[in-house]
Amino acid sequence: MTKLQVRAFLYQLGCFAILFISARYLVEMYTGLTGLWVPFTAFVVGTILSPKFKALRTKDGEKLYMKWIFIKEVKEIG
Repeated sequence: MTKLQVRAFLYQLGCFAILFISARYLVEMYTGLTGLWVPFTAFVVGTILSPKFKALRTKDGEKLYMKWIFIKEVKEIG
């Protein structure tokens, strides 16, 4: 794995973790779900809402890109 691929993985993991923990707290506090339904629902919400990061080789070298459902185009990350 290249340095940018590791960076993309860590960004994706961090964003998912933040959204998963937030969703788990909100689901647990504001819904009537119990047991395994709480983390399962938080997992689905975190998976759908988290941005996707990818390192791609281009003619200018390797670059890091991000795609998110709230942004139409793919953004290049510095």
